[in-house]
Amino acid sequence: MPTSATGRSIAECAPRPPCRRPAAGFTLVEMLVALVIAAVLAGFVMFSVPDASRGFRFEADRLARLMSLAKEEAVLRAAPLRLEADLHHYRFLVWRERRWQPIEDDPALRERAWAAPTLLTVQRPDGLAVIEFGREQVDVPFRVGLSRQGLQAIIVANGLGTYALE
Repeated sequence: MPTSATGRSIAECAPRPPCRRPAAGFTLVEMLVALVIAAVLAGFVMFSVPDASRGFRFEADRLARLMSLAKEEAVLRAAPLRLEADLHHYRFLVWRERRWQPIEDDPALRERAWAAPTLLTVQRPDGLAVIEFGREQVDVPFRVGLSRQGLQAIIVANGLGTYALE
């Protein structure tokens, strides 16, 4: 075998193909998978954290629907109903035995607590500050304002049994 001037064989001096080391870093597919997983997790977190305005809007919508139900109930019972509210809860009352009594036989119109302290205001053309649902089909139109922690909603009653959230 021929030797070089340094004393090594020619085969030892011949250039070798470079050794292939494993590539460092991530492939494009791995990066895309990681981004999709992160986006899905962010979506779960975003929808699982309660939003104060969404909860308030839900509660105002529920009250509007309950007011519609109370109007129908007043006609069916042939007795007036009233909505009574303070900062912490609201309830519906029925005029029975010459006084206002809480409704206990209807689970839909039971007393409910506000999720947070809520102020309820009433605007009626006759100036009264109460919400009563009479036995007649036509009633006095009014507006109910709800406010909580800087959030506001208005329920508008047209006097014909329609209650809309503004």
